[in-house]
This record gives sequence, C-alpha cells and structure tokens, in this order.
Amino acid sequence: MIDNICLAFASLFANKLRALLTMLGIIIGIGSVIGIVTVGDSLTGSLTDSMNSIGASNITVSLQRKSSGEDGALMFGRSTPGSDDLITPAMIEDYRTQLGSRVESIALSRQVGSGTVSSGEDSASVTVTGVNADCQAVDNVTMTSGRFIRDEDGERMVAVVSDVFVESVFPTAREVLGQTFDVEVNGRLLRLYIAGVYEYQDDGTVSVDGSDPVTTVYIPIEAARRVLGESEGYQSLTVVGASTEDSTALLDDTEAFFASYYTHNDSYTVAAGSLETMLSTMAEMMSTVKLAVAAIASISLLVGGIGVMNIMLVSITERTREIGVRKALGARNSAIRVQFITEAVVICLVGGAVGIALGVGLGAAGASMLGYPARPSVAAMLLAAGFSMVIGVFFGYYPANKAAKLDPIEALRYE
Repeated sequence: MIDNICLAFASLFANKLRALLTMLGIIIGIGSVIGIVTVGDSLTGSLTDSMNSIGASNITVSLQRKSSGEDGALMFGRSTPGSDDLITPAMIEDYRTQLGSRVESIALSRQVGSGTVSSGEDSASVTVTGVNADCQAVDNVTMTSGRFIRDEDGERMVAVVSDVFVESVFPTAREVLGQTFDVEVNGRLLRLYIAGVYEYQDDGTVSVDGSDPVTTVYIPIEAARRVLGESEGYQSLTVVGASTEDSTALLDDTEAFFASYYTHNDSYTVAAGSLETMLSTMAEMMSTVKLAVAAIASISLLVGGIGVMNIMLVSITERTREIGVRKALGARNSAIRVQFITEAVVICLVGGAVGIALGVGLGAAGASMLGYPARPSVAAMLLAAGFSMVIGVFFGYYPANKAAKLDPIEALRYE
C-alpha cells in the first residue's frame, strides 16, 4: 500500500498542471461546502451566545387575547385588558407555592416613561422602570454602591441609577446615595431618592441628541403603578428556572398553571414563551438553509469526480505498456486495480485538503465581514475528507478495473 501511495504522488508530481486541473472541481466543491458551513455555524453560534447572555431560557408569561377557533382569529371583546384580566399577586403567590422549588426568581416590571434629568448645565436622558427585587438577577444588574430595589420599598420613591447617570448629573459629588433629583415623566414631575448605583452596560441606545446614552432608572414597581394610576395586577412577568430545571418542562407547566385561571375568561388567556424556543426554531431553519446551499455547492464535487475518472482513463491509456509489463512479471489483477484506485483516492484527498484550507479561509473571511467570530466545523472537515475518499474510490474504480482487465500481450504490443 505504501508503494502504491508513493507511486500515486510520483504520478502527481510528474504531471503537476494536469493534476491541479483534475483536482480543481474537488477543491471548489469542498471549499464551497466548508465555507458555507463555517459561516452558518459562526452566525448560529454567535446568535446563540448572544441570546444565552440575555437569558434565552427565561420564561415570559403574558396576557394574550383568545382566538375564536381553529382559524386563530381574535375574538370580539375587550381590546385592552381590564383589572379582572390581569395576573394578580395572589396568582403569583400560588405559583410560588406550587412550583417554588423549580423557580429561582420571578421578575415583575412596568415601564413608566422617558424623561430628562437636569442639574444646572448637566443633563441625562433616562427611562423610568418599575421593578421588583428579582429583576436584579434577571437583568444582570451589577451594583457599584448602595442597594437594588427591595420588595419592602412598596410605594417609596427610591431609585437605583447608573454610574453614567451619576457622572452626568452629579459630576462633582463624592457621594450620591441619598441625593434627590427630579424627572418629568408623562407630564408628571417625580422626585426620586437615590438608593443605589449600578454599572451601566452599553446596549447601543443613545439619547435624542446623540450625546449620552439613555440609562434606566429603576423604582419600586408599586411606586410605578401608583404613578400610572393602575390597579393591582400585571400584564406580564418573567420566570427564571432553577439551574437544574428542564426549561421546556417548566415552560409547559407554567403556561398550564396560569392558563387555568382564565378558563372562564372570554377575552384573555395567558401564554408562556422563551427565547430558547425561538432559538431552537432559528437553528433548525439555519441548518436547513445551510444544508440546501451546501447541497447545491456539492454539485461541483460530482463534476470533480467525473474529472478524476476522465484523467484516470487517460493515465491508463498512457501507461498501457507499463501495465502490460507488470502483468507479464506476475502482477495480479487486484494489485493493478488497487494501484489505480489508490492513485484516484490520493488525487481526491490532496484536492480535499486544499479545498478544506480554502473553505476555512473563505468561511473565516465571510464570518469576519458579517462581524462574527469564525467557527470552523471539525465534523464538516472530517466529513469532507471522508467524502473525498469515497469520490476517489467511486470514480476511480471503473478506470482501475479496466486497467486490471487488460490483456498483457495486447498491452505490451500497444504503442
């Protein structure tokens, strides 16, 4: 076998240009497939990491209007949920009682509005949001001083602000805890007391004039509800499951639990969902698209295989006398057959190796242009190498078998 491999490489080096042209279809086909798979995996992997970093497994429970039947059309009824439709604190407490061991936290939030805080010549754009204590874990809020909102704060007008907000509104203050500031939201002036400062994480949001980022000011959700004049209850909440909990099972049980309260409600019910479900669907779609495009690109592998068969037939014609001499000296048909199949496999493997290197390079360049880190697929590379061998055997067998069946007398007489 080693002798056959050495003979195959000797044949390649003896006809470099012809060998390169023969391998071109293999190189292009495998390079295209590897490049497409690399870009697809890079895109999917980056999106997965981004969603996981914001809590892909977190379950969002929200009110949803009931449909009228199988067609999914919305029912006639209240377009805006009333106080009787909201998720009540009693429901949440019952949920904690029944599924508390499977749940890490339940985050409640309510947007109050946006406004601008001014202090002399300094100002900052903010969004005021009412939250409960569990929102700190859900939103990954890192405190730099003071404390986060507590459930016992009730309707107290305390606030947790960002370090960027502090630098903008209190640039000269050594200590801002206990300081007050005024912000006008929805035509109402709110005076808030700073209870804590958190580290701002840039999310790309900017203020209207483009000068400073818009930061969030957290206040107790009970205070937010009082400012908005809303009744007790919530339109949505976020559930974070325990680390050992199956998120899919928890999602189904959570939806079933809250939906049971809306059996006799004609207008609304409760639906639960998570980014993880969307992520799974997106990954399946990306895999389908990736496979479809890769299948189209792999057509060139068929063309490359035909090129290998063609060049092997030419090679047999050129080496007919050599085959005759070998057979006259006692070489078996199987030895001749293995020699030429090995040569075809070597051609395809070398082309496959060049194609893999080209594909990884093109895939990395494509992923970089899209702004994602390159993630070459080792499995795809191994599959490409294996497929190269299969092409070599498949398209090399006919020429090799033809060479093996040559009559030695006729081969020696061939000119």
